[in-house]
Amino acid sequence: MRNDRNDLEKVIVSEAEIGQRVKELGERLTGEYEGRNPVVLGILKGASVFVADLVRAMDIELQMDFIMLASYGASDTPGEVRVKMDCETELAGRHVLVVDDIVDTGQTLKALMELLRMRGAASVRSCVLLDKPSRRTVELEPDYKGFEIEDAFVVGYGLDYAERFRNLREVCAIKKRVYAVE
Repeated sequence: MRNDRNDLEKVIVSEAEIGQRVKELGERLTGEYEGRNPVVLGILKGASVFVADLVRAMDIELQMDFIMLASYGASDTPGEVRVKMDCETELAGRHVLVVDDIVDTGQTLKALMELLRMRGAASVRSCVLLDKPSRRTVELEPDYKGFEIEDAFVVGYGLDYAERFRNLREVCAIKKRVYAVE
């Protein structure tokens, strides 16, 4: 079955815009991390496409790893994050660049960055493809970001709705009728 484009409202960030911005971020990160052999830590599953393109745009020695997180539900303490799959790399003394697909409330990213600091990382910075500052509930500003976007439910380029649309080459807003039926 193909992705049903009738479920998409509009393109928020085109494939060409993503490609150009990833190249720019890669060049900037190359300059800032040269000689530091950073650990580029992608947050699964959403950041997988972005992190793959980003590390190929970085012309330095680096190590790539992944971590999978789960935020507790509404009945639990908001903002608490559980590690579902940990990275394999020893992070103590390392420069860590956390790569995520999107930051909205900021709770998950902030909790992860605090965890990595507690594990003894020499430095911890964040790079996100998409930033939704209007949804922020914690004090957090990504160190590097691709695009600032409006408050819309977005899919594509790794982002999904119910595991659908991750493989779109662009980032699109999804129609409310699609996710409002749940």
